[in-house]
Amino acid sequence: MTLHLKVKPGSKVDQLFYDAAGQLNAKIRAPAQDGKANAYLVEFLAKQLGTAKSNVTIVSGFTNPNKRLDIDVSADVYAAFLAKLSQ
Repeated sequence: MTLHLKVKPGSKVDQLFYDAAGQLNAKIRAPAQDGKANAYLVEFLAKQLGTAKSNVTIVSGFTNPNKRLDIDVSADVYAAFLAKLSQ
C-alpha cells in the first residue's frame, strides 16, 4: 500500500489527522535533523499500524515534508487504520 502524507516535525505531540483539504498529516516530536524525523516517523507509523518497522519504508520525500511511504500490511489492516483516522 502507498501512503502520501505531510510531516510536521518538532511538534509537542504525536498525531495523525486529515487537514481541511483531505490530506493526511503527521505531527511528530522528533526534530528535523540528521534523519531523526524520518526514523521516528517510520517507528510511529509502524506502531499505529501494529506492524514491524521493516514493513514501513519511505519511498520519496527524505528531505521534504511531503512523503510517500510504502507500507507492507494486509488490506484489512490498512482499511481499519484509515477508518480509525476518519473518526
